Amino acid sequence: VLQDGAWQQFFTEQPLVFTREEKKAWIQQQHDVALGSDAFFPFGDNIERAYKSGVKYVVQPGGSIRDDHVIDTCDKYDIVMVCNGVRLFHH
Repeated sequence: VLQDGAWQQFFTEQPLVFTREEKKAWIQQQHDVALGSDAFFPFGDNIERAYKSGVKYVVQPGGSIRDDHVIDTCDKYDIVMVCNGVRLFHH
């Protein structure tokens, strides 16, 4: 985005690129983040990664054969998950 100049459509000044340390500090400040997915989560590692980014609430369609494992992972990190039954991702 920065290289092709697309940022100019949205900003009057070019945003500075975060250093690795700045990115880590910014992510650590995030709390109570909501995450929505258009397809189910097949593995708990997705939830573990979301937790590291401050996710506290998840909505997803559900329907994976591993839903129980994903639910257990949410419980482990005290993340609220709702399965809405609406799958928007299609092949």
